[in-house]
Amino acid sequence: MNWLQMNEDLSFRKLINGSECPEILKYDFNKNGELRHIETNEPFVFSYQNSYSDNHKRYQILGHLVTQYVYELLEKACKLQKIYIPKDIPKNELCSFFFMSENALKNCSTVVVLLQDQGTFCAGQWGQKVIIHEGLQYGSQIPFIAMALQCSWGVIVLNPNDCFIDLKTEKECLSLSEKEYSTCPKESCSVPKRDTSSPEEHTIYVWDHFISNATASNVAFIAHGYGGLVFVNLLMQRTSEVMNKVYAVAFIDSTHHTMYQTQGNSQVQAWIWKHCQQWVSSSKPLGRSVGYLVKADCPTVSAGTEKYDLAPSFCLHSVFRCLRNRLKMGSKKCFVRSPIATRSKKITKKS
Repeated sequence: MNWLQMNEDLSFRKLINGSECPEILKYDFNKNGELRHIETNEPFVFSYQNSYSDNHKRYQILGHLVTQYVYELLEKACKLQKIYIPKDIPKNELCSFFFMSENALKNCSTVVVLLQDQGTFCAGQWGQKVIIHEGLQYGSQIPFIAMALQCSWGVIVLNPNDCFIDLKTEKECLSLSEKEYSTCPKESCSVPKRDTSSPEEHTIYVWDHFISNATASNVAFIAHGYGGLVFVNLLMQRTSEVMNKVYAVAFIDSTHHTMYQTQGNSQVQAWIWKHCQQWVSSSKPLGRSVGYLVKADCPTVSAGTEKYDLAPSFCLHSVFRCLRNRLKMGSKKCFVRSPIATRSKKITKKS
């Protein structure tokens, strides 16, 4: 993917130059989507000053600018629409939002929903740290969005971590020159956003008011880390709707707990086994079956890397191959694997 060509009308440098510290953030994304120093071409270095506090503040500012840049890429390069929620929000009330392709709710037979891990990063990011140190192609969701759009599928990019309103202005919170700068802990200067105060609430709201109304008969979720737990919560809260509309779920190092979250609901557990597949960080080759000592909740394979933060980018093509196969084969599985894995060599060979 040629990132330079993709964002030729956008510039990360413009965002930095518009901030209050362009002199200490001399970085830009190159044609490979990698963050590099504009003079030395070296990767980002955390230690700029002797003070950890100053370095941390600088890193926070960079993270904020990366978030704004990814938002611009989603809208201008990927042509996604920014949708504010809740729907009845007053004009002057700060609120949450998510991104959606123009025809995601209509004229699309298939829609892919991206649901990231829990953290400080927002829509369009699998991991902010990965974007800064490895590049956009590894840490952003843009490669997933581009592949879905190439398949003529609709795309919905959730924003589950955008749950709070900062009571301080961005200028006060992000300026290095402010001597009275504070780390601004959420418990003291943030309030929850209406109807989207948690990843679970955000996802349920988007499901109720958007996804459930989509004309698409096939909806797929790609959920990383805590996003998997959030999806299973949605499944339990809207069981019949989700079962009827979602044809496949790709878990990536998901933190969900089927037995605990489903409360022994055998129907839901059977649905998860039939419609879900998990990719986990592993030393095994990509797509190789990964067995456990206990019964797995769904077929599990290697993501092709042992690094948790890189798992989404490494299993990108494997995930979409599975989603396409499930569309072709209907309710059939992408592959056949014994539901019970043990250390027995015989069972391992059968699986």
